[in-house]
Amino acid sequence: MKAIVYTQYGPPEVLQLKEVPKPGPRDDEVLIRTYASTVLAGDCELRSFTFPIWFWLPLRIYMGLRRPTRVNILGQELAGEIEFVGKNVRRFRKGDQVFAATEAGFGAYAEYRCLHEDKTLALKPANMTYEEATAVPTGGLNALHYLRAANIQRGEKVLVNGACGNIGTFAVQLAKYFGAEVTGVDSTEKLNMLRTIGADHVIDYTQEDFTRSGPTYDVIFDVIAKTSFSGIISSLKENGRYLMVNPLFFKMVRGLWTSLISSKKVIFAFARYKSEDLMFLKELIEAGKIQSVIDRRYPLEKIAEAHRYAETGHKQGNIVITVRHS
Repeated sequence: MKAIVYTQYGPPEVLQLKEVPKPGPRDDEVLIRTYASTVLAGDCELRSFTFPIWFWLPLRIYMGLRRPTRVNILGQELAGEIEFVGKNVRRFRKGDQVFAATEAGFGAYAEYRCLHEDKTLALKPANMTYEEATAVPTGGLNALHYLRAANIQRGEKVLVNGACGNIGTFAVQLAKYFGAEVTGVDSTEKLNMLRTIGADHVIDYTQEDFTRSGPTYDVIFDVIAKTSFSGIISSLKENGRYLMVNPLFFKMVRGLWTSLISSKKVIFAFARYKSEDLMFLKELIEAGKIQSVIDRRYPLEKIAEAHRYAETGHKQGNIVITVRHS
């Protein structure tokens, strides 16, 4: 089968299209013929190995000190069709159209991927293409996790900082679904897209610092982690919640202390992916409540170009990789 393989850390050019053995499913696994995947920040970070120093060494030991040895095929989410079902599998049948998060196993940049039936795997939304569905799992599940942790009440004010990315676009839509008044923060050229997915208000961070502009919020959902910690805390109402999606170590320490000494809570527990949550997102999609946002599409052989674009910071929503045409 064709797959994108990397055998050294570095720029997008280390990603190479190669022929590799087709995987064979175990008795409790399904074999998925992959039609689409995505380029996420985590894929780019693992490829180039650009991580904070406190996280760099343990992850490098895990992944491979001199070169990647544990994972050679990236890709964290996919959509495709089940080609073969292990004899112990009960939830799925051959021919099922599915979407999934591959989590720490990665491997979605390939024509085939085996997954255990109990992993984060569900039937694809009936009203989505493979390309639209593959953009849901990571962003949707992370947004759902943090917003549930915040226990949003109808009518509360929620600000999403970094609202135009993979997680941010789902955070805006899910916060609206939960009944919040939503403000999205991002750059000038992305604000119209935020309005189309339901943001009540938008802020151009190149023109205005939301931590100094006056309004306060019940929940601040911070995707990009570049804004001043003290500024965000001062922008929260009493009993407000600060959701740190990509927390830095020193911010986590300050967050624990803030949660102890004030009514404001800082939440940074990483999401645990569950198939039932993916099925919940599927139901919302089929009901027309949320949608995926796709910026660009690239064929598998153009994966390096897709990674380069992802690293520009200009993308709106998701970058989709077409692995195979349906």
